[in-house]
Amino acid sequence: MTPDAPERAPADGPKPPKPDPAADAPDPRLAAREAGRAARDLARHLRTLLAAAGLGLARTGLARTGRALSARAAERAARARRAPAERPPAGAETDARALNRRSRPILGRRHPALLAAALVILLPALALAIYLFAAFVSLPPLGGAVVETGQRAITVEADDGRVFATRGSFRGQKLTAADLPPHLAQAIVAIEDRRFYSHWGIDLRGLARAAWRNLRGGGVREGGSTITQQYVRLTSLNQEKTLWRKVQEAFLALRVESTMSKDAILLGYLDSAYFGAGAYGADAAARRYFGKPAKALNLPESAMLAGLVRAPSQLAPTRNLGGAKERADVVLQAMVETGAISQAEADAARKQSVTLKSPPEAPPGTNYFLDMIAGDVKRLAGTDGDMTVRSTLNLDLQSLAEGVVARRLDKDGARRKVGQAAMVVLSKEGAILAMVGGRDYEDSQFNRAVQAKRQPGSLFKLLAYLTAYEKGYTPESVMVDRPVQIGDWQPENDDGRYRGPVPLRTAFALSINTVAAQLGQDVGIPAVIATARKLGIQSDLPNVPSLVLGSGAVSLLEMTRAYGSVLSGRTPLQSYGIQAIRGAAPQPLYVRADAAPGPMLAQEPRTMMLDSLQAVVESGTGRAARVPGQIIGGKTGTSQDFRDAWFVGMTPDLVVGIWVGNDDDSPMNRMFGGEMPAGIFHDFVQRAAEKLAKGKARLSAERAEPARAAAAPAAEPVAAGEVRGVPEVIDTGTLNLRGRVVRLLGVVGERGHLARQLASYLRRREVVCTGLSDGATARCRIEGDDLAGLILAAGGARASEDAPPDLLGAEEQARAERVGLWGR
Repeated sequence: MTPDAPERAPADGPKPPKPDPAADAPDPRLAAREAGRAARDLARHLRTLLAAAGLGLARTGLARTGRALSARAAERAARARRAPAERPPAGAETDARALNRRSRPILGRRHPALLAAALVILLPALALAIYLFAAFVSLPPLGGAVVETGQRAITVEADDGRVFATRGSFRGQKLTAADLPPHLAQAIVAIEDRRFYSHWGIDLRGLARAAWRNLRGGGVREGGSTITQQYVRLTSLNQEKTLWRKVQEAFLALRVESTMSKDAILLGYLDSAYFGAGAYGADAAARRYFGKPAKALNLPESAMLAGLVRAPSQLAPTRNLGGAKERADVVLQAMVETGAISQAEADAARKQSVTLKSPPEAPPGTNYFLDMIAGDVKRLAGTDGDMTVRSTLNLDLQSLAEGVVARRLDKDGARRKVGQAAMVVLSKEGAILAMVGGRDYEDSQFNRAVQAKRQPGSLFKLLAYLTAYEKGYTPESVMVDRPVQIGDWQPENDDGRYRGPVPLRTAFALSINTVAAQLGQDVGIPAVIATARKLGIQSDLPNVPSLVLGSGAVSLLEMTRAYGSVLSGRTPLQSYGIQAIRGAAPQPLYVRADAAPGPMLAQEPRTMMLDSLQAVVESGTGRAARVPGQIIGGKTGTSQDFRDAWFVGMTPDLVVGIWVGNDDDSPMNRMFGGEMPAGIFHDFVQRAAEKLAKGKARLSAERAEPARAAAAPAAEPVAAGEVRGVPEVIDTGTLNLRGRVVRLLGVVGERGHLARQLASYLRRREVVCTGLSDGATARCRIEGDDLAGLILAAGGARASEDAPPDLLGAEEQARAERVGLWGR
């Protein structure tokens, strides 16, 4: 590439040397030659910098010195002419010598001050010169830095093909001059470095302007780095914010300007810059956000990409589309100011819609699932490069699971001293349909559904009873509930009662500890452990009598999988989260095959176990899990001192496991597995069938539209108790409509800024409320949409306990997308 000599040297000056192709060779003589050329470049630029400041000062100083010398010479000449006519008296010469002697000490006293002043000026200058020289001689080679882009890019699809997450770093194609859209180059120059084509790597005017604005603003509001400086920082230096790095950045910018053309520098910068959402380079960003190569970008899209480089993480359209559009408007105006486009073109670009072709950032709750399958992707794909993963996650069930867990914790968590919860939903075939690994992924990435090992309590009795049924016991077999002594261990029932003779079905339903302990002794603890292994539990299990009451530590996924084995009859039921993996080639990298026929549970023991599980929900400790009209079985579990509470339940098609407790293993406030865990199961299963049947499409966070209720018929007659008008907002769940206080059905209102936002939205808009009566709640519509659903889906309020399913679904959507009050 040729140097831009006309931009850097006078027409009659020496031309910059052409780059030596062997400059990168290890020959020390070539390296020295390169250093010499760089030093000459530096000297030339330093001369340019110092000329304006130093030459004027020097000329002024010389002029003043010349005038002073001329005045002194004229005075001496005048004295000489007066000397013959005015000879002094005899004693005058002695007086003159005395005066001269008295003046010498005064001059002597001035010399130390001058010396000190010289040292004050010269020493810092010498130190600065040494510092600059050290920075210069230790410059790294151009292009020596490797941009760390993290793992390969993975696009994750839900079970129905909807893309909901991306991970890793995207690397597009290297841009060429033919591929570079003119609007993108103009936009980058306009917003990042308007004098790019006129400066020589360092823009002193831009630095001064940035320093002045930062000083006036009271902080760093604007940077003074040129595109050339940013390019060498990305490709040759680290990102440390130090003076040493800035000095080396300036030296390297001078070197790059002397060896590369402006267009080559701009292309290199666009290939190296980070544009957010894991996209490195303009082509990767164009494909990531708009689903097209960089050369196909239009003006609005180019302006949006150009606006990202200043704050890519904050302005990435996948997480902040509004902020990205506002920044794009700033870029368009900058292009108008630089003459790149006209005002009419900018106005037309603002009106043109920009449509993202990529999903928003993954809903926070799904990250537990994504973390879990990340290792499987690496193991199953066995190759590098970008890939697409078809997962088993059902987005509707995932949103529902997150919502019911959060709602129960918000309602009773503080009162019952419950800090965390986890949930796993499996299909009958073992597909992981939903996973909640904790209360808030952003607060803690520890997956309590997979990584935590806790005591399951009575949940483990399933293994003892199944072992007994396989050895000839039946649900009608009778055992005596009585005090039991096994070695030093004396198991007790939770209620302290003993019921005498009871059938095993009743003992299992009521979770009687003494019967389970006797059953474990009859069949043998090693046999119980063998059954656990057969059903897929891999955690260490102690060979002690108390194992049947859950003294071993297991994970929620293990226990849910074991119960799923009983439902499906497979031993073990293999849980999985990936259906297929595709790469760039047409041939898939991985496709999950149907499970090969394997060991199955004996039909009769399995049927008896399913009957016992159903008894728990019908008449035992799991009654809170009952859902009218559905066949449900399950088992509760509570560990010692109420440190853990569990419920694993099943329908004919699903297995759902729930755990609640505290990360520090502290006791809860007498929380049993038949309370909050069973309640979470009930809330989930009650609406899961509806979700699966409807196949309800999840609204895109890009549109940020609230869930719409079914529109009322156009010709609906005015009902009794109906009121119309423009309301005043008391809170987000309470309105004042024509002097009447209207409380929205299913909404717990919020005050403050959320109420002010609702008031702004409802200003001069008519609301129709029906079902008004004293003390009752009402449903209101605005332009055919249910107002309560709009408020809940926008995160403007919480759903009440008695909210109908459509409003609960609206709240779950807001929780999943972290909008409104859920984004705090």
